[in-house]
Amino acid sequence: MFFPIDKFHAIPTPFYFYDVELFRRTAQAALSEAQKYGYTIHYALKANANEKLLRLLSGMGFGADCVSGAEVQRAIDCGFAPQGIAFAGVGKRDDEICLGIDHRIFSFNCESEQELEVVNELAKAKGTAAQVALRINPNVDAHTHAHITTGLDENKFGINLWQLNDVAKKVQQLSHLKLVCIHFHIGSQIAELEPFVELCAKVNELQEQLAQVGVTVEHVNVGGGLGVDYENPDENSIPQFAAYFATLNRHIKLRKGQQLHCELGRSIVAQCGALITKCLYVKELQKKNFVVVDAGMTDLIRPALYGAYHKIENITPQRNSKKVYDVVGPICESSDVFSKDVALPQTQRGDLIAIRTAGAYGEVMASRYNLRQLPKAYFSDEV
Repeated sequence: MFFPIDKFHAIPTPFYFYDVELFRRTAQAALSEAQKYGYTIHYALKANANEKLLRLLSGMGFGADCVSGAEVQRAIDCGFAPQGIAFAGVGKRDDEICLGIDHRIFSFNCESEQELEVVNELAKAKGTAAQVALRINPNVDAHTHAHITTGLDENKFGINLWQLNDVAKKVQQLSHLKLVCIHFHIGSQIAELEPFVELCAKVNELQEQLAQVGVTVEHVNVGGGLGVDYENPDENSIPQFAAYFATLNRHIKLRKGQQLHCELGRSIVAQCGALITKCLYVKELQKKNFVVVDAGMTDLIRPALYGAYHKIENITPQRNSKKVYDVVGPICESSDVFSKDVALPQTQRGDLIAIRTAGAYGEVMASRYNLRQLPKAYFSDEV
């Protein structure tokens, strides 16, 4: 990732910085690998909804994966075709559903029988039919953090396997719905390919089960979840898209004419973004050394929320001697810690610090707790 450090000193910290060239290369790599097999990618806006980045993706031909009405509207405003928008989420409000119906989006990924009934009622009131997908909880362990696992029976998402036949029959009775897709998503930051193999096997099994009750669909959506390398962001700046799509192609059994969809977010945007912050103070104590920076958990919540790791670098021209620090923020919470026991060049007040691999679930999750200002975004082709 490229840092124009000489220009950073003129920008008030903290801020998000995006390497646009890396972003384009990553997005194109994902598209190229998917297109080898004729697959469709819906970019997951929940990872990063920055308008400039979204306009770049819509211009490249990505679809959109949205989980709120506001995300649906943002996608449309940024040039995504409505027929390429999948709208997921376990709790869609009536007004959000109506927005999707009015724009004739590709699919509502429905997660319960009651949701199907509500979408049917709202579509009926508008004198139209809505396209829906059944989001099925496949009970596949993604082997990732418990807070970002979504495909187990204990999770709130999707239709459980024991409900599937009854729900599939029900949707056929609702005259203002058109069932076009079955949808799955097992979790996020999946670092190995075996869970995707297990998912494909489950999809194949469930397609057979649905066929026995007279249900076939035109589309299969396997969700997202492909992880990125937080420890080595420069060595592995572009995720293993080739292996991911080859795994899907090798193990999934599509029916004649079926289209495969996936929903990638983190893997496209994570490595191109960094949170740039400034050292406010250095506290050297008997047991600990602290670097206190002006960014906090309000700007990047992942370490506090998940205990997530981000590589931290002092990008001010380097000094030879190194020290070990806890890198912490200014928020009045003990959990406002970016990382502990980080070896950095001896750090001084005013040094610039980069918190890497922050392009996903960084800017989009920022808050104004402590009445702090939201961080601004800057781009490599503009600074």
